[in-house]
Amino acid sequence: MLHLYQASLNSRLLLGTARYPSPAVLTQAVRASRAEIVTVSLRRESGGERAGQGFWGLIRELGVLVLPNTAGCHTVKEAVTTAHMAREVFGTSWIKLEVIGDDDTLQPDVFGLAEAARILCAEGFEVFPYTTEDLVVADRLLAAGCGVLMPWGAPIGSGRGLNNLFGLRALRAHFPGVPLIIDAGLGVPSHAAQALELGFDAVLINTAVSQARDPVQMAAAFAQAVEAGLAGRLAGPIEPRDLAEPSTPLIGAAFRG
Repeated sequence: MLHLYQASLNSRLLLGTARYPSPAVLTQAVRASRAEIVTVSLRRESGGERAGQGFWGLIRELGVLVLPNTAGCHTVKEAVTTAHMAREVFGTSWIKLEVIGDDDTLQPDVFGLAEAARILCAEGFEVFPYTTEDLVVADRLLAAGCGVLMPWGAPIGSGRGLNNLFGLRALRAHFPGVPLIIDAGLGVPSHAAQALELGFDAVLINTAVSQARDPVQMAAAFAQAVEAGLAGRLAGPIEPRDLAEPSTPLIGAAFRG
């Protein structure tokens, strides 16, 4: 069971709702993924891409929890204002906090992120910060009141997987009791399985599903990968070795002259 703030969840897969070919495909993909949380950008949806109450009605019919996000915000003021709007629209204190610092990589502005997190946590929000694997930043976010961290695997939409394995392993080891969700950069189901095998608690996927040739099939594949990764971690994998170790014992083997 995955515990995020007061919510207890069976699924370790969170799904984004942007850039699907149609509302029908989005609906089918969410159901195939078995996700219990979907993320929604208030700025994007309010801008008319899927305008109006039709989209909100679709999300409500799916019976999933909504995690609004502050996608596209570049300043603390933008992010905080968007979070307040999202709380009014969705009636939730959850917010996926994004403060973008670089337009090419969409890397978080970790200084603005920590400041916005401090403000929002003090105002009663339950913040899911999109961050890097930096340990000092993680400490600042937790001190600000965040109960979950969402480090990137790679730049948003890049599909490159887990770019910094050393940093991600260090983050997991340094904060063993904190829910950690890999957010951004995963491209194929094996990336999600690897994240769960490393000890991360969940993954958030959007582009890898919505832009696949068959989003519904890809959503189902990610659901299976997350389950396999968790099962593999719980099974206790062997430690990597530098030399071969025979799986068949040599005792009793026929003599070779």
